[in-house]
Amino acid sequence: MCSSDLGRLIPGPRQPVEHPRLVSPCGQPGSMAPTSTPPMNPALAQTSPSPHHSSLVMLALLLAFAVLHSGGASLRAWGAERIGERAWRLLFAAVSIPAAVVVIGYFLAHRYDGIRLWNLQDQPWIVPLVWIGTAVSFLFLYPATYNLLEIPALLKPQVRLYASGIIRVSRHPQAVGQILWCATHLLWIGTSFTLCACLGLIGHHLFAVWNGDRRLANRFGDSFTDLKASTSVIPFRAVLDGRQTLVASEFLRPAQLGIAIAVAVFWWAHRFIGLGATAFARSGLAHWLG
Repeated sequence: MCSSDLGRLIPGPRQPVEHPRLVSPCGQPGSMAPTSTPPMNPALAQTSPSPHHSSLVMLALLLAFAVLHSGGASLRAWGAERIGERAWRLLFAAVSIPAAVVVIGYFLAHRYDGIRLWNLQDQPWIVPLVWIGTAVSFLFLYPATYNLLEIPALLKPQVRLYASGIIRVSRHPQAVGQILWCATHLLWIGTSFTLCACLGLIGHHLFAVWNGDRRLANRFGDSFTDLKASTSVIPFRAVLDGRQTLVASEFLRPAQLGIAIAVAVFWWAHRFIGLGATAFARSGLAHWLG
């Protein structure tokens, strides 16, 4: 999730420079005054055929996840017709969640691989900027929290057209949130591996923007055409050109409390990133991927 180092090859995943007192957004200490670099964790010091091997593996993992996730979404109507909405949702989750865990684990274990493009972790403004940007990115993801019981299929999952709240800002808030998350974490980490990972994530979400519009147009027809005409993908564009008006009350929903709790939990859980990265690096799958 982090210039004098410009052009230096980092041989493998390592912990960043340790700094006292200030806790970083990536679960690592940050500071105004850098101290010595701790020794590399042996569990993370895997030998790769090249300094960019892990970047290529990361892009391959993201492509595989995109095929599974977006492919499963595209096949939803076909699958639900044959096995039902609940069974399809459970099957979709059973495939997507393990794939996401592998992608996240590999990212954590290799985030400092490749070339260190910049290192801003000793700047006093970087930690609050990254945390604020990350918190805002979650606000663009909250439409998925409106119907939490549908996620585990406790209620029958349904496809809906949302036209209020964050949709007035952007018709594809998840893509906006992902791009913002990538921007803040790339700024913090600053490696070529993280750059490749962010480009892969953003590329997948840009495809999802097109694919999502296509699926909704096929399902809802003129209703979606009207929604598309009154909204925009680029944040606030429809508001600025008069096609939308923000309604403050639409943003005051119980889901917002869930977002605040999620941000607090993720902030607390970042201290365990090193533990998670080590656990993944010691797995058989990590050794096979390289």
